[in-house]
Amino acid sequence: MTLQALEQLKPFEARAIIEDLRKGSVPIEYVPFFTVGRQNWLKFIGEDLDNYIAEGGAKVRFINGDYGDGKTHFMSVIRHLALEKKFAVSFVVLTREVPIHKFEIVYQTIVRQLCGSFDGTGIRQLVDDWVENLKADQTDDAPLEEQLFSVGESLRALSGMDLNFANALIGLADNRLRPLEAGEDEEARAYQREILYQWFEGARVSKRDLKPFQIFEALDKTNSKRLLTSLIVFLRHLNYKGLVLLMDELETVIAQSTTIRNASYENVRLLIDNAEQASYLHIFMSIIPDVTLSEKGFKSYDALWSRVRSIGESKRLNYRSVLIDLHRTPLEIGELVNLGLCLKRIHELSYRWDAQKQIGEDLLKKMCAAQNRMGLLSEVRLYIKQVIRILDMAEQGVPPDEDMDMAEQLVVSQREMEQEKVEQLQPKWDA
Repeated sequence: MTLQALEQLKPFEARAIIEDLRKGSVPIEYVPFFTVGRQNWLKFIGEDLDNYIAEGGAKVRFINGDYGDGKTHFMSVIRHLALEKKFAVSFVVLTREVPIHKFEIVYQTIVRQLCGSFDGTGIRQLVDDWVENLKADQTDDAPLEEQLFSVGESLRALSGMDLNFANALIGLADNRLRPLEAGEDEEARAYQREILYQWFEGARVSKRDLKPFQIFEALDKTNSKRLLTSLIVFLRHLNYKGLVLLMDELETVIAQSTTIRNASYENVRLLIDNAEQASYLHIFMSIIPDVTLSEKGFKSYDALWSRVRSIGESKRLNYRSVLIDLHRTPLEIGELVNLGLCLKRIHELSYRWDAQKQIGEDLLKKMCAAQNRMGLLSEVRLYIKQVIRILDMAEQGVPPDEDMDMAEQLVVSQREMEQEKVEQLQPKWDA
C-alpha cells in the first residue's frame, strides 16, 4: 500500500473501489492497497506454501471471524500471496448457485475461477495457454502425430492423472494444432473444440460427443474429486507449485435445512480426508464463530465434529493451528489509521477534492478509540463504513467537528451491518 501505487489510480478506478467498499467488499485486483496487519498469520501461511505444500504436502485451514472482521479480504490477500509464489489459485464464494452440498457444482466453479500465470480466468484459458506453448515448441524434426503421441504418453504416465483428463488434453491439442483436412471446415472443428472446453468446465456433455476423444466419463459427484486431483497433477506438469483453493462464506450452511446442512458437512469432512491423502493442495474455508459454537454448526454432524472439535480450544494463539482466528487478532490502531489514510487518498482521487484539512490522523485515532471503547475494534468493515461516511459528508461541505459523537456514528453503521448480516444468513439453498 504505497503512495506511489495509489497515485497511479485513475478517478474511475478510485471511484469503483469506493463503491465496492460501500457494499462491504474490496475489488480483488486492488487488494494490495489494503494489505495491512495480520502479518504473523501471513508469515506462517507463506512458510507453509513454500516449505510444505510446494514440497508435496496438503492441508485444510479454517479462517474464523465474525461478520466485518475481514475474512473475505484476508482470503484475497492469500490469493495474491499464492499467485506471487507461483501457485494456481481458485477463489470460490459459496452461494445459492454454488452450494457446498453439491460438490460437482463446486468443482465447476473451481475450474471456472482458476487463475495463474496465464491470461484471463478459468480452465479454458489454462489449457489454451498450454496448447499455445506446445505450438511454440513444435519442430520439423518429427511429424505432428508423433509429437502428440509423445505428449500423450507423458501425460498418461503422470502419477494420479485420470485417463479421461489426459485424453481430453490430447484431443484439444490435436484439434488446435492439426491442419484442416480436405472437406473439413473450421466451424466443425470449433464445435468439437467447444465440446472439450465444456467437458473441462464440468458441463453436461453427451457420451456420444465424448467418445471420439476416448473420454468415457462426464463430471458427476463420484468422480469430481478424482478430476480435481488430475487438475493438480496437470498444474504441477506446467510447473505450478500446487493449487490453493479458497472457499468463502461456508457459514451460510448454518441457516439451511438439516438435510442440506448434513450433506454440506459431509462434503467438508471429505475435503479434509481427501486433503490428507492429496499432494500440493491447500484449502482455506471461511467461517464465523457460530460454526464451531452453535448446535447447528460442526458439532451437529458427528463425523465432521470428531475431526475438528479441537479447533479454537486453545486459549493461546497458535499461528500454525488449523484455525486462523482473525477475531482474536484484530488490526492495531496504527494499522487502522494507515488504512484510513489510504481510504482518504482514494476518496480524494475518486471525487477530485482535497480532504487534507478536514480528515487527519487525529480524527482517525479518535474513531478507533470510540470503536475500541465499544468493544468493536476488530470490525474492520465497520471502521471502513465510518471513514467513508465522514469523507462523503466532508466532500459535500459538512466536515466533522470536534464535538462529533463518534459513538452515535458507530451505532448507525453497526445497524447497517447487522441488517446486512441478517440478509446474508437468510436461508437460500433449500429449494
